[in-house]
Amino acid sequence: MLNRIVVFAVGLTAALTLSSAAFAQTAQSQQSGAAKSQKEPSGPAPRHDISGTWNGIGLNQTEGVAAVPNDGKPEHQLPYTPYGLKAYKSHKALEGYDSESENEKYRHTTDSNVGSNDPRVKCEPLGFPRMNHYHLGQTEITQEEFKVVILYQNDERYRIIWTDGRDMPTPIEGGVHLGKGWAKDSNSDREQRYYGYSVGKWVDDTTLVVETLGTMPEDRVWLDETGRPISDQARITETFHRVDRDHLELTEQVNDPKMYTKPWLSLNKAPFVLGNPHQDPTSIICSPIEIEKYYEEYGNVASGVDAGKK
Repeated sequence: MLNRIVVFAVGLTAALTLSSAAFAQTAQSQQSGAAKSQKEPSGPAPRHDISGTWNGIGLNQTEGVAAVPNDGKPEHQLPYTPYGLKAYKSHKALEGYDSESENEKYRHTTDSNVGSNDPRVKCEPLGFPRMNHYHLGQTEITQEEFKVVILYQNDERYRIIWTDGRDMPTPIEGGVHLGKGWAKDSNSDREQRYYGYSVGKWVDDTTLVVETLGTMPEDRVWLDETGRPISDQARITETFHRVDRDHLELTEQVNDPKMYTKPWLSLNKAPFVLGNPHQDPTSIICSPIEIEKYYEEYGNVASGVDAGKK
């Protein structure tokens, strides 16, 4: 029973608005650890190395991407295209300024089909760049001569960032065209991917800039918890800057001409602190079977089903 609750409640945190407090406690714990580490002197950043066990500090992002929260303030309004605004308004998010989570019409209905249309509710992969915006806690980064691999705690997913000098793919309808450096797959067309195709380049000793494209279309993924949209025309630029041995900053720019009229920053020097490499991370898996079992035993607030009244 305990495992079932952990898998469901932690794995679907923002999508079902069940564990914001739990993640807040985790963030507070991580912040305490960060404050402690900041009091101790940190060594210099190693050259061309962002590897380590990193804890995202204050990056729950339940109210939207950290740099531009979805709080209704004029300065946080995104530069939507007409299509992008239409896509946003079609989303029934459970978090953010236009949230449906506490709307009375969702609390007094027995229609199990009524509720959020967030793909995450059905355990669809978060995809990229949403993985950077979904309770970004413990993140493992490993690297070798030709690539950097990011292991995410949520859903135990991973991304490969190639650093061997290969060309960025070229976007085409429904996928990408691979150029030089992609081994036997060079000059061939490939499918869209939930986590896209990523190529990185070191611009100085401590800064890695990564470009990602070839992600999934807007009917398969969202940008963040508040229903902001992202499309397969997006080009995401990440800048990983290792400040010193124990601190890393992540800046992320969204360039999606289908959804937004101009590029904008979704993360701006988001802080990470180096964690304990011996720590065994909590398993966070989104499982449809576990969701069904949870609803049977505890009900579904989003659709108005109370298990105690069955």
